Amino acid sequence: MLRPFLVTNTMGLFDLKATVHGGGISGQAQAIRHGIARALELYEPAFRPALKKDGMLTRDPRKVERKKPGRKKARKAFQWVKR
Repeated sequence: MLRPFLVTNTMGLFDLKATVHGGGISGQAQAIRHGIARALELYEPAFRPALKKDGMLTRDPRKVERKKPGRKKARKAFQWVKR
């Protein structure tokens, strides 16, 4: 979570309070890191190349796949009986 501050050499210049909902611990940490990076970019546009090079401005595009009809979950099917 502190990586955006390390990349831009702004460690100790800002106080931070973040509230996140949903997802797991790792996903929430990545969301906070992404939010910090975007805020730093808005604060100083010159930070953009360093943050982009480190992959901080890229959002994780994965989402939960929807449940399909006739199946137990998104991909898990009901038990198949041969006879």
